[in-house]
Amino acid sequence: MPPRSKVHQLPEDIRQSLEQRLIQSGFSDYQGLSDWLAEQGFEIARSSLHRFGQGFEERCAALKIATDQARAIVEASPDSEGAMGQALTRLVQEKIFSVLLDMEIDPEEVDISKLTRAIADLSRAAVSQQKHASEVRRAAREEMLAAQREELAKQVRNGGLSDSAAKVMREKILGIA
Repeated sequence: MPPRSKVHQLPEDIRQSLEQRLIQSGFSDYQGLSDWLAEQGFEIARSSLHRFGQGFEERCAALKIATDQARAIVEASPDSEGAMGQALTRLVQEKIFSVLLDMEIDPEEVDISKLTRAIADLSRAAVSQQKHASEVRRAAREEMLAAQREELAKQVRNGGLSDSAAKVMREKILGIA
């Protein structure tokens, strides 16, 4: 296995600053970024920064595309039952599972407690979404029954339906007394 990139070995705050500077510079001026890192006490060659920058730029572009597509889907089909959230949760769970399978876990490199917490959070989110979807379906059914009751009462008031026929409809069709 090749050694880890020097960029990935940077402290988190320095790497985040580097990523911000990459975005602000339009993924250019790698020599300037190398000079800035040298001022911070880290010697990383321009070519190493360029390799890191290319991958980071691709990830940023993919994230932007995914965000734009998700926004377009949500705008095109409003989701009152949380199906979009459920699909996203499943996708993230699958990605985490793939990462776990693909990587050779070094306990010193991976914070297992954070990973476990992420999985637990996703599971809780999935349960919440299922509960919400169930509540939405129940509310929709109650709304539909109320509208049907009102229509039935209207038909009885207008003389278009006998009391006995209305009773049969309430009991047999609507399932209410």
